[in-house]
Amino acid sequence: SVSLSTPLPGIPKPVFASVDGQEKYETKITTLENGLKVASQNKFGQFCTVGILVNSGSRHEAKYPSGIAHFLEKLSFSSTAQFESKDEILLTLEKHGGICDCQTSRDTTMYAVSAEVKGLDTVVNLLSDAVLQPRLLDEEIEMTRMAVRFELEDLNMRPDPEPLLTEMIHAAAYRGNTVGLPRFCPPENVEKIDRKLLHKYLQSYYCPQRMVLAGVGVEHEQLVQCARKYLLNVKPVWGASTPANVDKSVAQYTGGIVKMVKDMSDVSLGPTPIPELTHIMIGLESCSFLEDDFIPFAVLNMMMGGGGSFSAGGPGKGMFTRLYLNVLNRHHWMYNATSYHHSYEDSGLLCIHASADPRQVREMVEIITREFIQMTGTAGEVRLSFCPSFVIDPRLISGVLRSEVVIVGDIKRVTTKMLRSKPAVAALGDLTELPSYEDIQAALSSKDGRLPRIYRLFR
Repeated sequence: SVSLSTPLPGIPKPVFASVDGQEKYETKITTLENGLKVASQNKFGQFCTVGILVNSGSRHEAKYPSGIAHFLEKLSFSSTAQFESKDEILLTLEKHGGICDCQTSRDTTMYAVSAEVKGLDTVVNLLSDAVLQPRLLDEEIEMTRMAVRFELEDLNMRPDPEPLLTEMIHAAAYRGNTVGLPRFCPPENVEKIDRKLLHKYLQSYYCPQRMVLAGVGVEHEQLVQCARKYLLNVKPVWGASTPANVDKSVAQYTGGIVKMVKDMSDVSLGPTPIPELTHIMIGLESCSFLEDDFIPFAVLNMMMGGGGSFSAGGPGKGMFTRLYLNVLNRHHWMYNATSYHHSYEDSGLLCIHASADPRQVREMVEIITREFIQMTGTAGEVRLSFCPSFVIDPRLISGVLRSEVVIVGDIKRVTTKMLRSKPAVAALGDLTELPSYEDIQAALSSKDGRLPRIYRLFR
């Protein structure tokens, strides 16, 4: 018998595939003659995602009635110069297994399509038409008005108040400017927005210099060719661009409080009703995503973590973050404690959202203010939310977001700087027990984060 390890005569020597795990997909960027940027990152697969991102959002509506970005999001992928209706667009995408979506934020609008790679030409043609040649018919605008009204009603009725609180905290933090302007169309502006106003806005903001055609899972040169074909010498339906009219305001952090007294007792009725809760969000100014301190703030946000008290799942879902260990595990009456980090090109906001029974609002606020003060403490003792077994070395936090090393001192430094800013506060629900803004500010300026004591003669 021949040993299995002995090569058989006449059989060629096998060549084995090897994987070094170091394959990197580089991001390639090309700027066209009209200023439009084309960015891509290739990856293996049959499908690709391609989108046009526009530097346009609710922060740019200072000279316009608020709500234009909200309307444009709802009007996206409706009839265009080439396509008679939304249905025709969807049928065209269906041939390539594709789907489309549009999302707006405070500073960016994204029109995106996911489809088979072989349909790339069709996809870029469709995106160009949807962004630059929308018909904006009267009936489409009227349907959008109905959709916006419904969304505004839903925003005030839904059991999850997070979108509404996020709107309120931005209004408090950046009162009346840039990212503090309403992201959702105010009810009084629904009738004001028409085709003429939309065209005036689009003339200023939907110009090639403010756009990026981005693709994942595509060959860069192929994407550049499609961009040249469909986005280079195209005249938009609203005529020549007027980028000189762009609002260049820089975000001015003001701090402040926005309160909404609301009956939350019947928000979610049914067999398992959600109890009546008061929701509080407290935020402080962080930094823009262009600054080096963005990384320490992102690590800090991950360390704070948190979630709902009834969140399912194990430690990998963040059970070892500070807001779980220090708040939800110790104070069982707390319904929620979650950290959020909103970052923009010129400012940022790190905030904690908490909810509890209306009678315990004062105690809940003090727990949040104490957590903010304790952020300056020992970062090294905290386990990061993404891996329960990974304990941060007291000297450094390494390699979790970028290759740079984030020193624990960085966390302490950025937190100390953040605590010097005026707090932004959003409060929703029964606010009888809500401390005054001045008391919250005093707590965040103290050594231990405690609210000033109040003495009552009668209880």
